[in-house]
Amino acid sequence: MFVIITYDVNEKRVNKVRKTLKKYITWTQNSVFEGEITVGKLTKCIAEVKKYLISNEDSLYIYRVSYSRNIKKDVIGVEKSHDELFL
Repeated sequence: MFVIITYDVNEKRVNKVRKTLKKYITWTQNSVFEGEITVGKLTKCIAEVKKYLISNEDSLYIYRVSYSRNIKKDVIGVEKSHDELFL
């Protein structure tokens, strides 16, 4: 399945969340990740990220798309891929 994950996390925890998500899908914007992932890996990823979240302060949004062929993505301006910045 294809997922888009966005988050709003306290700056004290943001690097831990970002590093965890980077293990599973592509970092495309400051607080946005996207990519193909299996249900099992998504479950594992969410469990790892939840370790760093404080439920009354932070938020994590997960958009699941069963058929990635149904997605059309338009980028206006520079398409960023933060993963390419770190070789």
